[in-house]
Amino acid sequence: MTTPNTFLAVFLGSKTGPRMAAWTALPEGERRSKEQEGMAAWKAWMENHHAAVVAMGGPLGRTKNVTQHGVEDTSNEMGAFMVVRADSHEAAARLFEKHPHFTIFPGESVEIMPVMPIPGA
Repeated sequence: MTTPNTFLAVFLGSKTGPRMAAWTALPEGERRSKEQEGMAAWKAWMENHHAAVVAMGGPLGRTKNVTQHGVEDTSNEMGAFMVVRADSHEAAARLFEKHPHFTIFPGESVEIMPVMPIPGA
């Protein structure tokens, strides 16, 4: 059962786009330093917004697509997810302004959508 004002945040980033290409082109030491900086910033973001986080979520792995024709490997830009609670859709979106996903890491955006109740449930 969902509760009002619950939102799914999906962290997006191209695996082949220019931001990822620039990230992977960094010398290993510099990239490791940026990773440490990014993880510290992510932890600080979590501390600042812990009251809004309903489910931490996490990184997403390889994708399978299931249709009536079977199962196959596929790819998309989804990299991670979390669930938050906020007073409004706008307020939920504002939680992710200047998030380390795209200010430090090579992520491109965070999409936020309301989790709707199941009709008739």
